[in-house]
Amino acid sequence: MTGTFKVELLLKYFPDLSSDQIQKFSALGPLYHYWNEKINVISRKDIDQLYLRHILHSLAIVRFFHFPANCQVLDVGTGGGFPGLPLAIFFPKVHFTLVDSIGKKIMVVNEICKEINCANINAIHTRAEKLESTFDFVVSRAVTNMPRFISWVKPIVNSGKHGKLAHGIIALKGGELEVELREFKPDVKIIPISAYFDEDFFTSKKIVYLPV
Repeated sequence: MTGTFKVELLLKYFPDLSSDQIQKFSALGPLYHYWNEKINVISRKDIDQLYLRHILHSLAIVRFFHFPANCQVLDVGTGGGFPGLPLAIFFPKVHFTLVDSIGKKIMVVNEICKEINCANINAIHTRAEKLESTFDFVVSRAVTNMPRFISWVKPIVNSGKHGKLAHGIIALKGGELEVELREFKPDVKIIPISAYFDEDFFTSKKIVYLPV
């Protein structure tokens, strides 16, 4: 499959993507394949499912909430750039900071951002606990259990809200979450991604939102 053909999966759910967004998303396939041969940023079994398991999965957050212009979003444990990089392409007027403790992965993210001219990303080799800046929202994808994750990021989330949504954490998680999230009720919201996307891959995938 060509990169353009794979972007058809994104257009199925986001038919109003601009030509610039389509061009950037199309470029991700060849770029990630190239870098994955050099540095394993995505599991070998997943690289051929990049658009489904990484890019579309990241964009599930778009279905939940549209970040407004000038919003500050932090992606913790971004790895190869997920969910932050696809979100940055979708929201070109939002500023994204992507952090990871593994320097070679951040290097790949920076190289890909340069190739596609994605200027609203700042990718940093660090840990969330060491950041001195504050952010409106924190996004992540299966970094660690929520109690530990919240302890890392709670001090760097601004108070306030955008629209009807209070600032907080928007995480992509999988599997059974009842025990993990029990202490955060009734504030926590769990949204099945299968409500947004038809593919079987999303059957057990969820968005977890917690105001901080």
